[in-house]
Amino acid sequence: MAQSAPLLLRVVASSVTVAGRAGKIIRDVMTGGELNIVNKGKNDPQTEADRSAQRCIVASLSRQFPNVAIIGEEGPSNCEVPSDWVVTDSDQQVLGVRLPQDLEEVEDKDLCIWVDPLDGTSEYAQGLVEHVTVLIGVAVREKAVGGIIHQPYYKNPEDGSLGRTLWGIDGVATGGLQLIPPPEGKRIVTTTRSHSDVTVQSALDALEADEILKVGGAGHKVMLLLEGKAHAYVFASAGCKRWDTCAPEAILRAFGGTLTDIHGECYSYNAETSHPNTRGVLATAPGQQHAWYLKKIPDEIKQRLA
Repeated sequence: MAQSAPLLLRVVASSVTVAGRAGKIIRDVMTGGELNIVNKGKNDPQTEADRSAQRCIVASLSRQFPNVAIIGEEGPSNCEVPSDWVVTDSDQQVLGVRLPQDLEEVEDKDLCIWVDPLDGTSEYAQGLVEHVTVLIGVAVREKAVGGIIHQPYYKNPEDGSLGRTLWGIDGVATGGLQLIPPPEGKRIVTTTRSHSDVTVQSALDALEADEILKVGGAGHKVMLLLEGKAHAYVFASAGCKRWDTCAPEAILRAFGGTLTDIHGECYSYNAETSHPNTRGVLATAPGQQHAWYLKKIPDEIKQRLA
């Protein structure tokens, strides 16, 4: 079934399974206690879990899709990858999805896979593991279309096992989560926990939120929108990158939400694009008025992030 499925479905289906394997690697590194932290820059740590999870994801996907561009946060690695880290299985539910004709005809050259192997590294290093996600985004030309968010430390209520994977293909299908709307009669906004500044705070003040949730990781923030815990995710800063937002944008759109820069424009995700999200991030839960939030952000702030 896998080989007869359209390329986009095969990439998303493979990414679902490999994200789960990466999540186990992240848990294993934490259990072993040897995080081997290095600092890539200010407030930008990298752990052994980041490096190992990316090697697992890139090796698995590049073996199956050698002609598809893959861009990972941690850069290329020449280290040997253990054989049990290379995953070639595919999620059968994804493979059973019916795509519209334009997506059925997508070719290798049209795709770019954006990988954040461990989103929320600062929180992971501090033991705040519920903030951690694995992000794999699949862009078709310039648009974020397929997304996978894996939560390594989500505790499944049925059996207590750890790990949950959500996936979405914009305009087509979703899996792994039952959408919950945020509460009516109040406004809850989520934002950065560790990268705030005057501009970020000014944007939050302008929204007059009833409650502000400061958490780590773009993936975790979008999860709050999908789980009904927040109405919007606002980050008026150039602090995040394409691998932080490709998967969350695709999934959020697949569920009916919106993610743009603070000017209301979508980011480009083709392989040739620059990596920094220089114009900030504004995301709204399904059913929320994205235009209202765009209008409330002061022009002065938008000009700073022009």
